[in-house]
Amino acid sequence: MHKTQDPHFAERVRASFARQPAMTLIGASMPVIEPGYTEIHLPHKPEITQQHGYIHGGVVGMIADSAAGYAASTLTGHETSVLTVEYKLNLLAPAEGQLLIAEGSVVRYGRTLIVTRAEVFAVKHGRKMLCALMQQTIIAVHGKQEQPAKP
Repeated sequence: MHKTQDPHFAERVRASFARQPAMTLIGASMPVIEPGYTEIHLPHKPEITQQHGYIHGGVVGMIADSAAGYAASTLTGHETSVLTVEYKLNLLAPAEGQLLIAEGSVVRYGRTLIVTRAEVFAVKHGRKMLCALMQQTIIAVHGKQEQPAKP
């Protein structure tokens, strides 16, 4: 169990997610925010598929990156931002189904570096199948606030 430094972490993370035009563009939502864990849900839409009809691997990477990054952010103080340093993504199966769910979690929380992981599941006819696995390194940037939302 991870301990958060900010009692208002869920509101802060939700507001940050709302400031990401990329997530709005692809139609993603973040219905689950817990200490050290978040979920991003992405319904299937033709605009985010590749030539075989599967959700594009780049989009799979986007939601994995954000889910794991926001999992890290749930544990930081309100004055700290997080940025991805690197990630390794394994695409295990086609991202095929009505919904993708990226489950991000913190593996190890440090003052400067945070190691996270994400599992991305494709939900097809009510069955969840693991389609991607990611490990990520996050840097905590202390004293750096996010940019306000642009109109």
